[in-house]
Amino acid sequence: MEELLEQNFWLLMVLMVWTIPWKGWALWKAAKLNDKWWFVALLLIQTVAILDILYIFIFSKRHSSPILKI
Repeated sequence: MEELLEQNFWLLMVLMVWTIPWKGWALWKAAKLNDKWWFVALLLIQTVAILDILYIFIFSKRHSSPILKI
């Protein structure tokens, strides 16, 4: 296992730099929209930010409220 980590150190660093901001944004958005189940799923499931990006741009859009016209 140590050898695998040593050989792929930079790849792991790039994946972390890619994943952490997406995960943070998705968790923030889920908390703001009070999506408890999405928050737990995003927190526990690691998909190299794929699920996080899908939540941000697709699944969280269902909460968008139309502009009220007076």
